[in-house]
Amino acid sequence: MTDLSAVLEATGLLAGAGGLGYAKVRAPRVYWSLVGLPVTWGRFTLTYRSTMDVCGLTVQPSRLRAFLTRNVARREVLPVAPKVRRVRGTSTGLRVTLRLPAGLEPADVIAASERLRHAWGVHSVTVAETKPGFVELRMTGYDVLRRVRMPRATRIDGLAVPVALREDGTAYVRDYQKVPHALTLGANQSGKSVYQRSLIKSLAQVPVALVGIDCKRGVEQSAYAPRLSALAITPDASASLLDVLVEQMESRFDLLSLHGVSDVWELPEGLRPVPIVVLVDEVAELFLISSKKDEERRERIVTALIRLGQMARAVGIYLEVCGQRFGSELGRGATMLRAQLTGRVVHRVNDKQTAEMGLADVAPDAVMPAGLIPAERPGTAVAADSSGGWVKIRTPRTSRDEAAAVCREYAHLVPELPALDPYRPHVPADLPARGPSLVKPRPVTE
Repeated sequence: MTDLSAVLEATGLLAGAGGLGYAKVRAPRVYWSLVGLPVTWGRFTLTYRSTMDVCGLTVQPSRLRAFLTRNVARREVLPVAPKVRRVRGTSTGLRVTLRLPAGLEPADVIAASERLRHAWGVHSVTVAETKPGFVELRMTGYDVLRRVRMPRATRIDGLAVPVALREDGTAYVRDYQKVPHALTLGANQSGKSVYQRSLIKSLAQVPVALVGIDCKRGVEQSAYAPRLSALAITPDASASLLDVLVEQMESRFDLLSLHGVSDVWELPEGLRPVPIVVLVDEVAELFLISSKKDEERRERIVTALIRLGQMARAVGIYLEVCGQRFGSELGRGATMLRAQLTGRVVHRVNDKQTAEMGLADVAPDAVMPAGLIPAERPGTAVAADSSGGWVKIRTPRTSRDEAAAVCREYAHLVPELPALDPYRPHVPADLPARGPSLVKPRPVTE
């Protein structure tokens, strides 16, 4: 009986170890909750003071505190580390709120984030300033970008739509009121199209007008026709459509002037025009020309895009520009337009110069990580804006059919914009589902 008990205990231990090993690979959230979180929390608690000291995140105490410590408490005067205000575990990592002492700033903690990652044995450590004097350490216990699963609490809030997953386990949200215009770059098979599908899938559920410009004869955006207010599939049609959008911008400025406001969101809800999001699939097709006679059309397109980029934010018209490269080699006006596109998302690129085009002017530190994105991880990108901050993100796998189905479901949200009616794409009628045949078969007789 004793031998049988020992065998059962050994079998149970092996099964438990095998289960944890399987969970670590196939269910990392479960493994982190059962094993990783308690171990990391304990390591953080035991080594916090010494880790802050060796990472240079301590300061000398004030004279009063040093006097009281030396003469009242009769203890050795030690450097002061950030005070831990709150520690909480999540399904992907650990969140720690710190109160910074006088003499430290968030940049000091950001500079030491890589050292903190190795000290506590976590996958990544990102630092976010929550309010003056407070920062939050967002520790991720495992690679959340390996299998993208959007947080359950993610929801669409106005013009802030979730698009991808950040490396700290939170949702990457595209907020058009904070970052009105954006540029997305990426090589073939880098996941740039998947990013655009995810964006369209979220925007389709919001009461906005979606305007598509796809000079590849509409092969990318034609599937979203039920939700589009306008679609241009050739450079000539794009030039004409952009002229109409500029006219819409000017008429909206007249409306703002009439009511004495400077922003469309200051208007009463009943008078506020519907926001317009312009989705440009491949911007190079709008710049390149094949003959001398195309120069006039190109100038019209570039001028319209630059005007929209400079002024359209105030009237609720936003640009979402995609391309493989976007530099001065496209011609006059390219760099001027790029300067108006505040948000930047750079997927895997074929050369360092392309990454520099998208990131060097807003977040120079993000250029190197963008050049190291592996080909076997499509959808991974580096997102940055003019604040200088950047984060690595990955878009969840979204098929074209899935995005098209959402566009059909929310087709009733297409707003009434008479000026765009001539450019409204044709929506084919749904074919009836194949049913049972009503013809009775007749047997063949010999």
